[in-house]
Amino acid sequence: MSGYIPAKLRIMREEDSKLNVIVVGAGLGGLGAAISILLAGHDVLVLESASEIAEVGAGIQILPNSSRVLQSWGMRAALSLHATRPKQVNMRGWRGNLISSMNFQDSASNYPGTFYWDFHRASLHQCLLDRAIELGAAVQCNSRVVDVRICRDGERAWAVLESGREIEADLVVGADGINSKLREVMLGREDPAIPTGDLAYRLLLSTSEMMKDPELACLVTDPQVNYWLGPDMHAVNYVLKGGKLFNMVLLVPDDMPAGASTLEGNVEEMRALFKDWDPRIPKLLSMCESVFKWRLCIREGLDSWSHASGAFTLLGDAVHATLPYLASGAGMSLEDGAVLGECLSRITSKVSVEKQMALRVYEHCRKGRTEMVVQRGNLQQYLYHLHDGPEQEDRDRRMRMVPTPPREALAWRDHELAPKLLGYDHLKDVSTISVVDVKFLEIVKD
Repeated sequence: MSGYIPAKLRIMREEDSKLNVIVVGAGLGGLGAAISILLAGHDVLVLESASEIAEVGAGIQILPNSSRVLQSWGMRAALSLHATRPKQVNMRGWRGNLISSMNFQDSASNYPGTFYWDFHRASLHQCLLDRAIELGAAVQCNSRVVDVRICRDGERAWAVLESGREIEADLVVGADGINSKLREVMLGREDPAIPTGDLAYRLLLSTSEMMKDPELACLVTDPQVNYWLGPDMHAVNYVLKGGKLFNMVLLVPDDMPAGASTLEGNVEEMRALFKDWDPRIPKLLSMCESVFKWRLCIREGLDSWSHASGAFTLLGDAVHATLPYLASGAGMSLEDGAVLGECLSRITSKVSVEKQMALRVYEHCRKGRTEMVVQRGNLQQYLYHLHDGPEQEDRDRRMRMVPTPPREALAWRDHELAPKLLGYDHLKDVSTISVVDVKFLEIVKD
């Protein structure tokens, strides 16, 4: 791997330009924002509704654009202890036939200094938490935020807790996830997430049993990311924890009752859905004793991400939750935090006008990009789930072309999308916004 991505040094500030920032939500996006804002020289309090800081879920893929952000936060060494480094991604038909592959090292070489690494989500989350605390973040659990109150002149805001307690800040950042309360506070109305028609079964298997079967052992000993594409469904798997765990996600039609977001799944029903697929998949599912299923929803973008006062903004899934079919949902949240911190690093006082300008640049950098990712995730859903026939055959033919055409199913290789998605540099994005651009953004907002 060539190239070097330097770690950002923390800015040292006088009190007259140091913001007190509340970040609502201690998920990946919230902790990422905390790190970035701390590096910008401000103070951060993270409020988490849960009784303890913990991350649920299984595996997560970190793409080159996300790896750039994480390295800029000084996290490469810590993350390397937990990473699996897959060799390539394989796109397969549902019967197991190989359609096409992409070498990760070759792809990452187009974006010097970056990488494709896979993690157990809890490991990535713990590394982010450790880094935030190392930089001075205060973290408070059992603190569900139900409202944000902004003073008349817009200089200050208060996060209102369910208990009735109010905590004052110069800026409140809502990073409370796809079922965001603070999105509704911003809008002044209820705004439920939008179901996509799909749900996810998420499994973590011990590889010890897999190693006894030669047909499965190679999935462990030669780490690769595998996608199986089939009618209305697809499956993804890869190795975690240095080969100790095997992450598998099955994406299938949503059969959950209205109002549910997570339910215990029926293992036999799950197995029945894939009984005729590549024989390796039923073998793997036979090792699963219990499973949960998650309804997959999206969030359409907002007209404005921030309150006009400059004292309240949103990021991550609260604004732009996407299908996981581009492996970019968490990446977009991390990028949001990186850009927000970079914008706040440029302020020279705590007055409202400076915060307003910073938040306008933040939204300008992020809005179109995150909308692009949500839309492409929807396209991936369509491409992955084609029924056997002429459209599926054309999809497979396009993946085999050299070079491949735009809007192909292996999106990380799409020559129109990949440079924009994977080559993104948050520092360059913020730095290209000039004073003239900021003045224009002010006029547009007004």
